[in-house]
Amino acid sequence: MATESKSYVLPDLHAICKWKSAFNPHHDEAAAQSSAWVLSFNMFHGKKLQFFIEGGSELLCSYVYHYTGLDQLRTACDFVNLLFTIDEISDEQNGEDAHKTGDIVLNALKDPNYDDGSALCRMTKEFRARLVPNCGPYTLDRFFKHSEDYVKAFGKEAEYREDDIVLDIDSYNKLRRENSAVRYCFGLFGYLLGIDIPDEIFYHPVLMRMHLTAVDMVCWSNDLYSYNMEQAMGHLTNNILTVLQKAHGVDLQGAADLVGVHFKELFDSSRETRPRCPPSAKRWITLLHFISWQWSPGFPETLLGALPPAATSVQTTSRLGRV
Repeated sequence: MATESKSYVLPDLHAICKWKSAFNPHHDEAAAQSSAWVLSFNMFHGKKLQFFIEGGSELLCSYVYHYTGLDQLRTACDFVNLLFTIDEISDEQNGEDAHKTGDIVLNALKDPNYDDGSALCRMTKEFRARLVPNCGPYTLDRFFKHSEDYVKAFGKEAEYREDDIVLDIDSYNKLRRENSAVRYCFGLFGYLLGIDIPDEIFYHPVLMRMHLTAVDMVCWSNDLYSYNMEQAMGHLTNNILTVLQKAHGVDLQGAADLVGVHFKELFDSSRETRPRCPPSAKRWITLLHFISWQWSPGFPETLLGALPPAATSVQTTSRLGRV
């Protein structure tokens, strides 16, 4: 695997994706409430506390979920901040401990009476109390399924990191879609739009193709923007640039260039697929507007400032960001 260079020139993804974004007018109030909520658990100190304060995860939510009311935006901010917290905890754990952290999250989400005494458990249960009463049955079932996929994936990520394993491209894509929490965040759209999207619509092959295309756009760009941060942490096995260097025998710049090429392929695919949306799904087409919500001026900057984010905030980028 060629990897001598420590710097690279970013491909211009904005030149490819020129959609404009909107911004939620409730940002300031929702962000302040959610940030205060996270800090009340006293889980971050020193550099981690500063990283959270500067992360911009609420900013990410206000770009991605620009159409929601205050209560929904607050819930989305809480969710992404919960993911930030889980990410920070699991990033320092081995595979066994990361799986234990995932068990805490899953148990607290599914069972309101579960309590292991940890701050993470309390945080997860308080988020659950905001979300569950306002979710339709389809949306809630999918949310729990995405929760299982997410915790399983970040546990596997920790195992691969511990053993210094770099996956092939296809295996990495499948893992990254889940451990990035991007699909997890996309699963909130039904709740945030106030509609309980039926499974036959959500999982329709055409809509799922668009869904996965958007997820991959976020994940690959997130890895591109967050590589330097991951490099500084020594967490390079979970980044597409490392995967591409190994798979194609290219250097860091070559891998970055390949990201730009594939991003263009994904963008073109999304444009070609959208007109094929089935008539039965037209009323749900709002679900597919998320790409334009995310790719706009300021998005990369948000990504750089956050974790994981999904969106950027990926850390926002970070995992989702570094979603």
